[in-house]
Amino acid sequence: MNDAKSINVENQSSELAKAEELGYLSYRQLIWRRLRSNRMGLAAAIVLLLSYIIALGADFFAPYHFSQIQMQYRHVPPQKLKLSLENGLHVYGLKSGQAPKTRELVFTPNPSQIFPVQFLYKDDRKQLHLFGSDGPMFILGTDRMGRDLLSRIIYGARVSLTVGLVGVLISLVFGSILGTISGYFGGWVDTLIQRSIEILLAFPSIPLWMALGAALPTEWSSITVYFGITVILALVSWGGLARQVRGKVMAYRELDFVKAAQASGASHWHIVVRHLLPGSYSHIIVIATLAIPGMILGETSLSFLGLGIRPPMTSWGVLLEEAQRVTVLLHYPWLILPAIPVLIVVIAFNFLGDALRDATDPYAD
Repeated sequence: MNDAKSINVENQSSELAKAEELGYLSYRQLIWRRLRSNRMGLAAAIVLLLSYIIALGADFFAPYHFSQIQMQYRHVPPQKLKLSLENGLHVYGLKSGQAPKTRELVFTPNPSQIFPVQFLYKDDRKQLHLFGSDGPMFILGTDRMGRDLLSRIIYGARVSLTVGLVGVLISLVFGSILGTISGYFGGWVDTLIQRSIEILLAFPSIPLWMALGAALPTEWSSITVYFGITVILALVSWGGLARQVRGKVMAYRELDFVKAAQASGASHWHIVVRHLLPGSYSHIIVIATLAIPGMILGETSLSFLGLGIRPPMTSWGVLLEEAQRVTVLLHYPWLILPAIPVLIVVIAFNFLGDALRDATDPYAD
């Protein structure tokens, strides 16, 4: 009996100590404390950070340039990395032949040729790479033009990941401004903005993306198409963010500190910028994090259908476009590998968004 009482006393004292500790922490410290305790969220953040580092440093991390064509090595299957005490990390050479039934060119490992994998490797153009080899080294295989698939996936990440970020930033600006105006002023302004959002959201996203993507001029360069696709994704996606911001602003505008600012003669701009938007920042960050994977999937879908990013620029959607036909997948199944980073990044963003959503409410148990 006494043991049970002592245990209860210890539990109560630990809870009081925890409550006292939380009382001395700022809101940001409370958010970081709760986010740090979410292991899945932290793991997702690390995965995304590494993904963006690799994407931005694609020239260094990729063993080949994404446009380097080697027709003599077209449709090479993924090569296995070998490790031995004598040769270290290495790959075998390739031996070409013809398939007996289809008469197509096939490649098999050639153990008589050994090419060591070199780190901090400089190619013929004196470009420094994280790793490389003097012989053919295609860890994930090649496509129909002999281009290294691993390198194209890394370079494609630069386009697919930045489309999500830039698109969300554009929609963030539109959604935050219009949502704040709608929630703060109300009346006919709120009605006009909300009816416009409802009309926008009434259209199915993918058909609307396809229609706008098909409207892009064919003579545009790859860079212009990239920015065009980014703007299309942003303009279609700002409505949901604006509604979320509107709800937060409508809740804040009735609080005492906003009423006090209005009574003191503060301008509408001052109230919005100094009082309403800062209170919505954490909520906006969570919404933006959860919106990025939708942007990435939108670009991938458009490029997969041939309406998005166009060659010679590459993205994950462009790479998956080559794997549309079943016959291609039956003979060259490694061409579906670009779908794996899409899944990993989308799942990681969802885990991080859930973690941020929980962290922004640090007082909930």
